[in-house]
Amino acid sequence: MKKLAPSILSADFAALAEDVAAIERGGAHYIHVDIMDGHFVPNISFGAGVMKSLQGKSELPFDVHLMIEDPDDYLEDFVTPQTEYISVHAEACTHLNRTIQHIKSLGVKAGVALNPATSLSVLDYIAEDVDMVLLMSVNPGFGGQEFIPSVLEKARELAEIRRAESLEFEIEIDGGVSPDNIQEILGAGVDIAVAGSAVFKAACIEERMREFADKIANV
Repeated sequence: MKKLAPSILSADFAALAEDVAAIERGGAHYIHVDIMDGHFVPNISFGAGVMKSLQGKSELPFDVHLMIEDPDDYLEDFVTPQTEYISVHAEACTHLNRTIQHIKSLGVKAGVALNPATSLSVLDYIAEDVDMVLLMSVNPGFGGQEFIPSVLEKARELAEIRRAESLEFEIEIDGGVSPDNIQEILGAGVDIAVAGSAVFKAACIEERMREFADKIANV
């Protein structure tokens, strides 16, 4: 099943619970949580406390994307009963296998995120251990950026690797996702699409979610 994970990075933090309720009513599958530290990426977002404030206010699972240096030091902070995935950047991990095993030891599914210019070859010795590969389709750090089209070919290549090697990880794309390109993205073998501004900056969040749902249903 193809899924949508709206990123609360683009939500109205003065009405965060209301925005999350709107995406849940609209059929979201995950709450995507973008964590930025101002070092690995040139922006600061929010910490675990904001994410944890949503516990019990929604039944949606958390899909946590750590765009931070030294992620091992913070993994436990993002583990909650609603946390399904924690993804770390391959570029930020000195010992990627160790970090993946650390996440799994916490009872959470483990993901590896790759920046647009990072080769799929970094997955050569880790792909069978991960539950998700997150392909960045913008350079991470800020919402509202344009989708990088070359990432579609990267997604197709990754989907073929998964098929050829009988692997089971999910493929997620994050950045520049809109109703205009969601079908092409999912058609490239992507399982989960992350949308931020396209959802939360819409005039009506629920209507935009229904628009996404209609597009996804016809992939």
